[in-house]
Amino acid sequence: MQLDIGAALGDVADPGVDEDELDALDERVATAHETIAAGRENGEFGYAALNLPDETDPAAIREAVEPVGDAEYVITVGIGGSALGAKTVTAALADEPDRHVVLDNVDPEHVERTLDGLPLEDTAINVVSKSGTTAETLANFLVVREAYEDRGVDWTELTVVTTGESGPLSELVAEHGLPRLPVPDGVPGRFAALSSVGLVPAAVLGVDIEGLLDGASAAADGLGPSLFDSPGYAYGAVCYALEEEGAAVNAVMPYAERLEYFAEWFAQLWAESLGKDGRGQTPARALGATDQHSQLQLYRAGPRDKMVTVVRPSERADVPIPESDHDSLSYFAGADLGQLLDAEYDATVASLAEAGRPAVELELDRLDAEGLGELLYAMEAATVLVGELADIETFTQPAVEWGKRAARGLLSGEETEETRTVAERPSYRID
Repeated sequence: MQLDIGAALGDVADPGVDEDELDALDERVATAHETIAAGRENGEFGYAALNLPDETDPAAIREAVEPVGDAEYVITVGIGGSALGAKTVTAALADEPDRHVVLDNVDPEHVERTLDGLPLEDTAINVVSKSGTTAETLANFLVVREAYEDRGVDWTELTVVTTGESGPLSELVAEHGLPRLPVPDGVPGRFAALSSVGLVPAAVLGVDIEGLLDGASAAADGLGPSLFDSPGYAYGAVCYALEEEGAAVNAVMPYAERLEYFAEWFAQLWAESLGKDGRGQTPARALGATDQHSQLQLYRAGPRDKMVTVVRPSERADVPIPESDHDSLSYFAGADLGQLLDAEYDATVASLAEAGRPAVELELDRLDAEGLGELLYAMEAATVLVGELADIETFTQPAVEWGKRAARGLLSGEETEETRTVAERPSYRID
């Protein structure tokens, strides 16, 4: 993976980062790397996530999914990090990514429509919850179980559970003898894509999970005390520097349809980890070239509070564009769709640079298992680095936990500080 920050430098962009600023920041990166390396070595909470490429056992995952290996579809029941990482991997790497569907919301119409559209007798169930008590996950799983039973399908023969040592899901595993995989210790859910939390559906659908972990391991080996030697650290350092200069929004725009879910995964990772103490870039999601025809207008001509991260693989499929008799289409002659998409990509970066708006380019050699593993790991390392540079608690999510407590109290009818706040929330209705 290569990183190009030329369109984010201060002599090009405003906000921008000067090369002498990067040199000064590199000293802080070295200090942050020492902290990160020590945290990894000691298996400290959060930092342990960066050890997953070497600690995740793909053989154990394949053994757990063997009973459902003939399933044609997989349905993941989870939320947040318990679902987004898994969908990111299958969307990018599975031969038929639509065969992995996700119930990560409790929208009743969506849940009902999803289940109605699946051949449940050929659909494996992947249930993921570290605590085994996540309200949305358990509610959806109960609905899924009932749907299987109503159709006369034995859900116990099609279910794989990833959960902690105790809790309702762990008890269910013991009661029904279900295959169970552990949630890695010390790893927040949003950092768990490279573990059993994120790899079960990929294993069911025949994805090269070993290659994914190899790519991530190579990225881990590349971490060092200088941002100039690690694309992941370089990306984090540049994002931090641009935020300091006023880039409050980070718009991530992959130029590969298979990476659309990657932008969603990144948004959770970035926002939940770094949105603390009045800090943190707001992640925006876009897709090239589709959103080049809409959102780019804002990024190029709107407020100077944004940076754009563009992502693409160097190698693409060769799909020739048929020749046309129309003279107005003669510029397509001899071209293919990949060349057109790359031209759109280059035009976007040049357009932003011409307008003085910062853009950072992330380029993979190819979008395969190794390439995706390297990309996911690099973004996790970048996130941890930004947390160190900004001196925030990267691995906590107190605002998220507040909402969970409030929702649980409302459902149970319990009066708590959170439910009282909900009841007293301001209202100014216009009917």
